[in-house]
Amino acid sequence: MPIKAVVWDVDDTIFDYARADSTGMRAHLTAEGLLERYESAERALVLWRRLTEHHWARFGAGEVAFEQQRRDRVRDFLDNPALSDPDADAWFTRYVGHYESAWSLFPDTVPTLDALAGDYRQAVLSNSALAVQDRKLTVLGIRGRFEAVLCAADLGFSKPAAEAFRAVCTTLGLEPAEIAYVGDQPDIDARGARDAGLLGIWLDRNGASQDGPTGVHRISRLSELPALLRADTRFGAPSTFG
Repeated sequence: MPIKAVVWDVDDTIFDYARADSTGMRAHLTAEGLLERYESAERALVLWRRLTEHHWARFGAGEVAFEQQRRDRVRDFLDNPALSDPDADAWFTRYVGHYESAWSLFPDTVPTLDALAGDYRQAVLSNSALAVQDRKLTVLGIRGRFEAVLCAADLGFSKPAAEAFRAVCTTLGLEPAEIAYVGDQPDIDARGARDAGLLGIWLDRNGASQDGPTGVHRISRLSELPALLRADTRFGAPSTFG
């Protein structure tokens, strides 16, 4: 069954989240007068990323709401469990201002979207919230390229749950086998898509040493994607691993 649509992850796939997060947090810590508290920006960023991963996992498991995971992340980062919801929200909002000033797409994003536009429908499935990702894609100038944007906070389930991938299939009116899913996480994105019947594609920009899940394809840059899709690689083409 030929691929008819490409569905995208956003953060660290088409949008350079890691760079924006690092740049934004450095600027935020400086403005808040907190750099000395953490000894260095690097140590602060390690803590922030660890807490982000932890609280996102809680959100993904349905343990807390989207807004609550943000507040808990701030409280843990500041080591202030008594911080009120309004104060935690205000702190996070100030951080977001610095983070958004550093937003940028990866250089290969727009050329690849252009290369696929004539042959494939395109959509987004993200483990974030629609209000967040819709605004981000709009500010970055690419929202109009996607006919649908689906997000975990609004769906009620997140990747790698099969329900998340099936939701985008339903929205597009396509069978899973007619959709390729591209993301930077080998298990959450590529394996999750594979298990739901989609063509799972792992974008490994950093050249990870570990093997990816079986039955998915690994690319190191988005410019490889059009040729991969044209090759119909699920059905007998050589593996892209190794």
